[in-house]
Amino acid sequence: MGLFILRRVGVMLLTALCLTFIVFFLTNLYPNLEKLAKTQGNMRMTDEQVDSWLSERGYLDPLPVKYGRWLGVVPGWTFEDPDDGKVRGRCIEPGMDPAEAPRYCGILQGDWGFSTVFKDEVGTVTANRLALTGKLMFWVMVLMVPSALLIGVLAGMREGSKLDRSLSTFSIASTATPEYVSGVIFITLLASSSGVKWFKGTATSAADNATFENFFLPVLTIALYGVGYIARMTRASMTEVMTAQYIRTARLKGVSFRNIVLKHALRNALIAPFTVIMLQFPWLLNGVVIVETLFNYKGFGWTLVQAAGNNDIELLLACSVAAVFVVLVTQLISDIGYVFLNPRIRIA
Repeated sequence: MGLFILRRVGVMLLTALCLTFIVFFLTNLYPNLEKLAKTQGNMRMTDEQVDSWLSERGYLDPLPVKYGRWLGVVPGWTFEDPDDGKVRGRCIEPGMDPAEAPRYCGILQGDWGFSTVFKDEVGTVTANRLALTGKLMFWVMVLMVPSALLIGVLAGMREGSKLDRSLSTFSIASTATPEYVSGVIFITLLASSSGVKWFKGTATSAADNATFENFFLPVLTIALYGVGYIARMTRASMTEVMTAQYIRTARLKGVSFRNIVLKHALRNALIAPFTVIMLQFPWLLNGVVIVETLFNYKGFGWTLVQAAGNNDIELLLACSVAAVFVVLVTQLISDIGYVFLNPRIRIA
């Protein structure tokens, strides 16, 4: 198991480097850098002034050098400001003596840069927004997973019955309805109707004080979309298990249907849905973009939209790293959990 985990971690690190390099390349294309220079400097800057601004701050250096500088394995850039004669650099904080500044200041040193949109450290902004989205994801999983498993198990227990057809229809309908459609329907019917308003149509206040009134609609919107997918996978797995030979043997021995389901079929039926459930975490992290924007919940997805819309390169890179990290870690946990749930798998 130890060798298996080490190999997986090695693949994770290599994958993370490749993915972050691709995102770094896309965010550092010249049109984005030109927009950044004019936003931070002057919108009326000439092309020569833009090139000078970018060159002084290392943006025109070769891509591997810039990527290494962002990682923290290449020394940061420095230049002398012609306006006041002060030495400025990537690793020189305001008020710091340039002679005392560190040579390396990248993500490996815990320096994620400065957000041009939120005027704060990128690491602080990302951590705060991830915490808010984590709270949303927790309640989504609490609602989504038990509901989906219950629907899938009930449908798979009696394949072809009326209950199976009804639950399967509901699962397909929920999965086929995008979040932006169901979210608008919920806001219209439950928060904006002329009658009694049961819930709030915005979740902005939920960031500080989440209540059932201001937090249930975004949770329900995200959970409803994922319920159908997990339920369908659970039903298919349960149906396959219920037709297995050992289940037939248990029936012939007179074991009650309840004990057959709970003691024999359920554990084996949950092996495949476990992987699907673990894959919901990266989907939730990136799929909340629409819901958080729709309900104005200022979490990770909302921050990602702000960073992309305002060309906040450092924050956009940090959001990408966080998303990659969550995807890879959940896949590792999924692989390890699958081995424990299914002892027939041998680790070569």
